[in-house]
Amino acid sequence: MPNRTILTDAAPSPIGPYSQAVWAGNTLYLSGQIAIDPKSGALDTSDIASETHRIIKNIQAVLTEANLDLNSIIKTSIFLTDMDNFGAVNQVYGSYFTDYYPARETVEVSRLPKDVNVEISVIAVK
Repeated sequence: MPNRTILTDAAPSPIGPYSQAVWAGNTLYLSGQIAIDPKSGALDTSDIASETHRIIKNIQAVLTEANLDLNSIIKTSIFLTDMDNFGAVNQVYGSYFTDYYPARETVEVSRLPKDVNVEISVIAVK
């Protein structure tokens, strides 16, 4: 089966030469999401909690377009520019998962696109 891309107006348009997500068989690879509001195009970095909520809403929008949901996620990668934000990001992230927790890594990086504080990418399956 050839790879298929996912594109939805309910999540931010890619800001470079990449897809929001790509199907490879039964696995969906979502590109990293940052806190861009898909309707206004505005970046929300007012605080780390709001930034994380916006990112997860963007992830949900891409998953919905692919007929999946958060329970379809098997792996999450979280990139932070300051590991001191780990607790706040973890609290918001954890509020979206109750009975099931995907595998995950969280790493600190020196810089992220548009100078955001957090970026999250996921891998999901049918």
